[in-house]
Amino acid sequence: MFEVLCYGDSNTWGADPVTGGRFSKEERWPGILQKALGSGYHVIEEGLGGRTTVWEDPIEGRHKNGAAYLVPCLETHSPLDMVIIMRGTNDLKKRFSVSAQDVAFGAGVLVDIVNKSGCGRNGKAPKVMLLIPPPLGKLTSLSEMFEEGYEKSRKFSEYFKVVAKERGCEVFDTSTVMKSSDIDGIHLEKEAHKALGEAVAKIVKNILR
Repeated sequence: MFEVLCYGDSNTWGADPVTGGRFSKEERWPGILQKALGSGYHVIEEGLGGRTTVWEDPIEGRHKNGAAYLVPCLETHSPLDMVIIMRGTNDLKKRFSVSAQDVAFGAGVLVDIVNKSGCGRNGKAPKVMLLIPPPLGKLTSLSEMFEEGYEKSRKFSEYFKVVAKERGCEVFDTSTVMKSSDIDGIHLEKEAHKALGEAVAKIVKNILR
């Protein structure tokens, strides 16, 4: 059985922009990924709201630093065949004041951690897929927190692809199949989860055989 880790933020956790709650396991994109892949794969959900790539959040807490938790996470679930990383949206918060390029560099640090981990089969590194977060949608109640984030998010595709190419890992632009909700500008609606899970499944099947 192939072990696949999905490492992300609230959009991997399944935050529902309509209700403010959480989508069911079957509605979240990792759950849809699991269904599409079938019994030969085990999909592990590791989503945390507010999680960044490498930044410690002075408001929400140091535990939101995705780089700090990644190593124990990898070791907990090893051996892994693939790690799917979708991160960067929370880096756009005004409090971090970082560029789109720096967000991509932060995602690259996470890829580097996986590549050096030895948490794959036989002490090797798992394969890595970097998912490029979609641009922000229409910001409402979160507008001030993510001020200038919309413009930066539109540059994600360019910079994330460069980072992935430099590291030789798989990359997928999620904006080609879905978009962020215009209800809050940040999270994914149910249809987006379905589209993302099914699209990622096709890529995983081509890589893990």
